[in-house]
Amino acid sequence: MPFDAAPFPIRRPRRLRSHPRLRDLVREHRLTVDDLIYPLFVYHGRDLKREIASMPGQYQLSLDRLGEVVEQVVELKIPGVLLFGIPAHKDATGSAASDESGIVQEAIRLIKRQAPELLVITDVCFCEYTDHGHCGPLTKTPDGRTDVDNDATLPLLAEQAVSHARAGADVVAPSGMMDGMVGAIRSGLDGSGFSDVPILSYAAKFASAYYGPFRDAAESAPAFGDRRTYQMDAANGDEALREVAIDLAEGADMVMVKPALAYLDIARRIKDEFGVPLAAYNVSGEYAMIKAAAAKGWVDERRIVLETLTGFKRAGVDMILTYHALDAARWLKEG
Repeated sequence: MPFDAAPFPIRRPRRLRSHPRLRDLVREHRLTVDDLIYPLFVYHGRDLKREIASMPGQYQLSLDRLGEVVEQVVELKIPGVLLFGIPAHKDATGSAASDESGIVQEAIRLIKRQAPELLVITDVCFCEYTDHGHCGPLTKTPDGRTDVDNDATLPLLAEQAVSHARAGADVVAPSGMMDGMVGAIRSGLDGSGFSDVPILSYAAKFASAYYGPFRDAAESAPAFGDRRTYQMDAANGDEALREVAIDLAEGADMVMVKPALAYLDIARRIKDEFGVPLAAYNVSGEYAMIKAAAAKGWVDERRIVLETLTGFKRAGVDMILTYHALDAARWLKEG
């Protein structure tokens, strides 16, 4: 007999909402500080802590100021950070990305000296490192367009990932949406003695208007065109599952959905289909909208942030990369 047809008295759901402790006891999903990962932008130069205008409360940090934020992350017991680097030198191939003394490589070493227990995840891509702002070296297509050379990018991604692992990265996270990127990186890591370093793939990364403020933060806006030839069409869901399946087959250990808010249906489908560790990136535009509305007094920032992040958990997300991490951790600690 279907549950709804069972011979029970008419149910009154509000009975379970009448007392705050009872609401706690019957809560289905819980957001904790252990779910959070804090993205950081590491910038060349010295004594730099420059607020990002479109992301209030977020900063570009020089290496000598990075430790200040790392200290906060550790104190709040946030388990990990995601590193993006903005180098002094950019060129057509993004060569600084694989420099053993590069900005991200030095940031990894600094963090590991200061907080060896902190999980360090590195973004593996080229858009911050190329002078054209695209995610790999360029080529001319047969129809005369300029586009990223997919196959020429793969060994460069592997080289970058290996340099991060050699510097002490705990997880590498390729984000460029190149075909074959996970396989190339897995082969590169394994061949260099880093078979234990896991890959968190941006497997379902959509071409999105939500990335606008990030491009200010990372100084990575494309000099021409856009990234729709390699990032996914926002209208496609089945394709996202195919991308995830490919990346898992190539050796991804965890996968990510990016952006988060408009794509929680994709997160739920991935979790149901594959059951693998799943991350969601609460991206810059999502962050900026809440900060702007809160500054106007239109929303309660604390309540809307925690509600949003809890929604990610309800959708099946295990790890939340969010610029709200420091505030969320403080609020969760307060209870």
